[in-house]
Amino acid sequence: MELETTKEIELIEEAPKPAVFTERIAIIDIIRGVALLGILILNIPYFSMEEYFSEPWSQDTSSINFWTHAINIILFEGKMRALFSMIFGAGIVLFTSKKEKTGKSVTWLFYKRMIWLTLFGLAHAHLILWVGDILYFYGLIGMLAFLFRKMKPKYLAMGVPIVAVIGFVANTLFMQDIRGKYLEYKEVIALQEQGSSLSETQTTAIETWTELQRQYIPNKEEIAENTALMKGSYAEVASHVRPKAWDGQFKFLVFSIWDMLALMMLGIALFKWGFLSMKWTQAQYRKTIWIGYGIGLPLVIFSFVYNTIHFHSVEAGLKYIETHSINWVPLIYDFQRILIMMAHVSVVILLYQKGYFKKLMNGLRAVGQLAFTNYVMHSVICTLIFFGYGLNQYAEWEYYQLYFLVLGIWVFQLVISPIWLKKFLFGPLEWLWRSLTYGKVQPFVRK
Repeated sequence: MELETTKEIELIEEAPKPAVFTERIAIIDIIRGVALLGILILNIPYFSMEEYFSEPWSQDTSSINFWTHAINIILFEGKMRALFSMIFGAGIVLFTSKKEKTGKSVTWLFYKRMIWLTLFGLAHAHLILWVGDILYFYGLIGMLAFLFRKMKPKYLAMGVPIVAVIGFVANTLFMQDIRGKYLEYKEVIALQEQGSSLSETQTTAIETWTELQRQYIPNKEEIAENTALMKGSYAEVASHVRPKAWDGQFKFLVFSIWDMLALMMLGIALFKWGFLSMKWTQAQYRKTIWIGYGIGLPLVIFSFVYNTIHFHSVEAGLKYIETHSINWVPLIYDFQRILIMMAHVSVVILLYQKGYFKKLMNGLRAVGQLAFTNYVMHSVICTLIFFGYGLNQYAEWEYYQLYFLVLGIWVFQLVISPIWLKKFLFGPLEWLWRSLTYGKVQPFVRK
């Protein structure tokens, strides 16, 4: 979201003046702009497509949908979310460092800022109806990341491999629990088909799997029902989206914390190491590109091919877990996405340093400065196009066609964001967030 600059006048006692952006801040805004636009690539199918939308073409190499999906998985999936979280972590340092140098406590101001962001996230999920909201999580997890902001970078960076291993173990235990219930269910069904009478325990096994399947693996009839809700009125869409959002924000919150926290801590570390402030040499950035793509791309391509073979449908996935108690391939995920994400950032930094694509860089910088507003704008545009109370295009488009809309939104935001900032100091949501944080109305229009 919108970040403070290190040259901003202390706002607790007097009204702020327009921030003086240094090159360091400019590149961070540019990277944030890249992350903001890139995250729409992964979000848009969940605004617009029914469950298991990829199954018809998941192994069809003659389909443009297959190759569009392959590019998204290899180059963007996980990388943009990691980049967004990393920049948010760097923003914690940017927000606090200048104020702490004055000797004043910044704790309550920062926590008030995060509390408001959390409330914005609840509104985003339950009023605008975006089930994939991240503002809520960033608000809560940002409060935790704040506690680690002064830790040495090498310890901060260790959070990523630690969380990767913990996440793998947790996911493995979860999948083994599902596998156990599924195998027990299959055994009971086999007995039932042989005409055996079922015990109470065996009947419970069927009921347990049926409920688990309803929650995580809807059948065709349930998918049709869910699609009908998404193509219905605002109340009908809300009846489907809100329970999912609620479960993610509360029921499964403990599972969501660690990944984002580790990435925010990595962002703080990379900022302190000078990676994000362009203190590295061009040779170091080039080396990062070679290592990032040289190791990351083979890993993610292997993972993509493996998953395409073994997990191309629900049936294939269930068949896999029947014979495999542990799937080791997910261990690759966190390492390949960090490698590729850092290579992406290094490319952007080198292009910026060499003065290439100046108009695009200016547009990305403006998009990054208005990240909060532009992020919520994605949701408003997509819900009004795809949900039933808008243009009702849910489950109507081919997967690849979604990216014509993505390109249109990118062009619109790259054009309109610099124009907006010529007249206004902040985006409307950035201005509202600042005003609520400091408890007074902030200047909005440029003089």
